[in-house]
Amino acid sequence: VQLVESGGGLVQAGGSLRLSCAASGRTFSTYAMGWFRQSPGKDREFVAALGWTGGSTFYADSVKGRFTISRDNAKNTVYLQMNSLKPEDTAVYYCAASHTPRPLRDYARAGNYDYWGQGTQVTVSS
Repeated sequence: VQLVESGGGLVQAGGSLRLSCAASGRTFSTYAMGWFRQSPGKDREFVAALGWTGGSTFYADSVKGRFTISRDNAKNTVYLQMNSLKPEDTAVYYCAASHTPRPLRDYARAGNYDYWGQGTQVTVSS
């Protein structure tokens, strides 16, 4: 599976962005998907996960109520809608895929994913 993120950019605080992650492969609908982010000098941080059944979501407390993860299996794409952006949301955002069914909260661990994209930069100015 290859993952390619897009949609990053520069936005003012309070603004919105929608990230996309296009996946190759015919079994995309059976993968759990996640978004992580990493700022300079910091560890990779969990943002959001979407269970492999497609109906369950899980968010980091820092983004809950502002970000929404979703998927379109017909387009082999997962999205991250980011609203009310803050300067502290500035980071490189990565999408990831897992082909192993797990409890939803386990997808908050980066080590539980099998494939990663190359990342897309999001910069939020104050």
